[in-house]
Amino acid sequence: MNKFAWVALVFVLMSVQSVAQEVIYSQYEKFDLRTGDFYVVGKTGSRIYTYRASSEGFFLDAYNDSMEKLATVMLDFFPKKIYETRFVNYSDKIIVLYQAVESGKIVQYAALLDNRGRLQKGPLQLTSAKTGIWGPSRDYFSSAVSDDKRQIVVYGIAERGDELEYTGIWIDDQLGISARSSATFRADNTVTRGDGFVDNSGTFFLPAYTPTGSHRYADQVWLLMLSKGARRFYAKELPTNDRYITSIYMKLDQVNQRIYTGGFYSDRKNGNYEGVVYTYFDLTDSTWQNRKMIAFDEQLRQATGERNLKRAFNDYQVKQMIIKKGGGFVLISEDFYVTTRTTTPGWGGFYYSYYYSPFMNQNIREYNYGDIFTISYDGNGNREWHAFVRKKQYSQDDGGIFSSYGLINTGGTLGFLFNDFNTRASRIQLASIDANGKVDMRSLAAGTANDPDWLPRSGKQTGLKEMVIPCLRRKQISFAKIVF
Repeated sequence: MNKFAWVALVFVLMSVQSVAQEVIYSQYEKFDLRTGDFYVVGKTGSRIYTYRASSEGFFLDAYNDSMEKLATVMLDFFPKKIYETRFVNYSDKIIVLYQAVESGKIVQYAALLDNRGRLQKGPLQLTSAKTGIWGPSRDYFSSAVSDDKRQIVVYGIAERGDELEYTGIWIDDQLGISARSSATFRADNTVTRGDGFVDNSGTFFLPAYTPTGSHRYADQVWLLMLSKGARRFYAKELPTNDRYITSIYMKLDQVNQRIYTGGFYSDRKNGNYEGVVYTYFDLTDSTWQNRKMIAFDEQLRQATGERNLKRAFNDYQVKQMIIKKGGGFVLISEDFYVTTRTTTPGWGGFYYSYYYSPFMNQNIREYNYGDIFTISYDGNGNREWHAFVRKKQYSQDDGGIFSSYGLINTGGTLGFLFNDFNTRASRIQLASIDANGKVDMRSLAAGTANDPDWLPRSGKQTGLKEMVIPCLRRKQISFAKIVF
């Protein structure tokens, strides 16, 4: 281990037994959060790759398992102004999808790198879109990657009242374009959509719904399907039984040929959350199966710790879904809301005040991240267990970048890493939930002035029991590798 890295050992209950946990920091690099960008690429071959962008250029840094730097690759084929970047890592290569701002347009590119980060193919221009007179102002293109990473769909969706207009490009893992298409879906009312996903055959899926009322709950929900290169969506509406659905989340189970769907529901379009939606779409016969609206019982509402039990779940948003081998899923949601007020700003948290300047704003956006709620169902929709991870995070005008959590799934345990804001210097907490829903909470870092500021929600799992998380210390960036 080099002189720039150091190791801290703590003992963490990860399953039935306690195991040692190792935290290793890489060396610091120059970085300014206000003008730069970063990304945990993942493990390719025996190397861990991270990305950082600054006024000096665009770089891939390669590390060994001890987070000692092996090489820095300059991505000199990147244009001067990058809008958004995503990396797809393989055992022997890396695909980078990036958007550039060029002459009043957002241009979507792709490039193929080898296992040493060297350019092998591209840059390949996939598509482009015009920006407004004030420059880029929204998400122009998104991407979906199949479980086997052999199918990648780069797509754009325009929402035009009661229509969704889709354009997409399918590329393979060698950066070959296998199909292009466009399609339109029309609803009876204003329609919007969730995040798209793709299966190993290249079929593209898109959740769509019609929001209504002041809370924008959905009175109609569809699963839209588009075969590779097809020009017409195949739509299957999810029966809602006159209920209103919110925070809908869909996850593909490639093994069992199902698309599990979870979320919350209300009996009224402006009402409170009444329970959880559970169902799955059977890809073998194109039908919705085992549809259930599972009401929150009194015991579950009381477990939230909220004073107003009727509104106890109203701010929860589904963030992730873990598919279980035997069928069923674990639904993960987080208590989250944003408020805006006009006043003389104050500090949202001492530990990140260096990175942002809230005193310059009169209209303050306040980010509130609360408890994490996990609930497990078997393949028949029966509730097995539920658990709450307690936390309270508040910040101002930072997009909540230091808030929320990072998730590691070891197969038998879910680990949630997050900043504890209740100390002058942020303290990193690890909450582990075992297969029976038992929660164990431990501190990962001491919360001293010498600790860097972690960004857990920007981390990435890089192995069965390994995760890499970006860390900041003023105008420097480092990456922490955690081995469970």
